[in-house]
This record gives sequence, structure tokens and C-alpha cells, in this order.
Amino acid sequence: MRAVIADDEPVARQILRELIEETGGVEVLAEVSTGREAVECLARCDPDVIFLDIQMPGLDGFAVARGLRAGHRPAVIFVTAFDGHAVDAFQVGAVDYLLKPVRRERLAAAIERVRQRLPAPQPRPASSVRRVTGRSGSDYHLIDIKDVIAFQAASDTVYILTASGRYTSEQTLKALEDKLPAEQFRRIHRGTIINTDHIRRISPLSSKRWLLKMSNGLETIVSRRLAGTIRQNTGW
Repeated sequence: MRAVIADDEPVARQILRELIEETGGVEVLAEVSTGREAVECLARCDPDVIFLDIQMPGLDGFAVARGLRAGHRPAVIFVTAFDGHAVDAFQVGAVDYLLKPVRRERLAAAIERVRQRLPAPQPRPASSVRRVTGRSGSDYHLIDIKDVIAFQAASDTVYILTASGRYTSEQTLKALEDKLPAEQFRRIHRGTIINTDHIRRISPLSSKRWLLKMSNGLETIVSRRLAGTIRQNTGW
């Protein structure tokens, strides 16, 4: 499940993101702080659900919800400090209405409601991709996927990281993810896919965060849940 968080309070966004990561099964695509940014992000990201604050600068949460297009409408879960807007929230089609501070069990129940409304996921076909094309200067290189340490997106550019250097890809991160073998390549957040065969160290940072160190020295932070999944799948 793919999600967007819209809230004008940075601390509130951080807390909600951590709760979502702990609940599991949801990828947070983006965080925005205004209603206008939410509208633009929804058009660009096409998430399954938006966690939407009510009081935000410019457009409020209700205006955002009313403006959602039929056929491209994500599920709406309002997350607010005010308990007097629940009726209005359900009148604009909200799936749930959560009060701050959000309780983990209420969040899990709201996510499950959204999940039940989604079409059944189609199994990802087995990948037959053995090589990817990367560009360095004017030259194109065929790179064995076993040599790829990670794919990273920065702005509109996707980079292929290997022990021998960095190359640019003409494919999007999503297109690459759909083609790569799922048992080997794992998207750890919206901008990075790692080759789990190149993990060299997994270290706890806190009760909620772990640090992965890759064979080329790349370090990246993942949630405790995802670190546990990676350890289980790779036999760490």
C-alpha cells in the first residue's frame, strides 16, 4: 500500500510516519505541509491512501478531499486534533477519522479498512533480467544485476551504483523494481532499491531504526520492521 502524509506540523508528520512504519505494509511516498502541496502530490504520486490533517495553510483538508478526482481517488484518513469534524469527514467520503495523539491500534484498524477496499495484489512475475543498461558520459554499459549494489533516485535521475562506479539509468525506479528479482532487490524507501546480496552489516541505531552498510560503503537507515524482514529473508 502506498501513502502520502499531509500535515503542517513536522513533528506530527514524523510521529505518524514512525507509527505507519511500525504497523507495516505501507510505503510512505511523500510528506507535504499544505493543502496545495497535497493536491499536487496526489496528482504526481497516485497513492492508495492519504493521511490528511484538517487545518492546514491555504486549502484545508476538507477542500483537498472534495477536490479528489473520481477514478483516481485515494482513500482518505483524516488525522486531526479536533473531534468536532467527524460527521463532515465521513460526508466527504473519509475511510476513517483519527484523533491525535494517534493510537497504534486505531491506526492499524484504519489501514486495514483501506486494505480491504483495494483490489487483490497481483503476484510479481519471476524476473528473467540478468543485466541493466547504465550510461557513463557518452558510453553505455551492460551491467550484471549481481554487480549492482543499489539503485538511487535523485530528482529526475536514477543512478546505478556498483563497485566500479556510478551510472545513470534511463528507466524509472518503479520500472526497474517491476523487472528485478524480488527475492534479491528490496526497495527500502521511495528513493532507494538495494541488492540484499551486498549488505555487509546491519546495526541497531535505536528501538525504531537500523543502519545497513553495503559492500561499497554506502550506509542507509531502515525501519526496525524492514530490517527484521531483510534479516529473515537473507538469513542474517
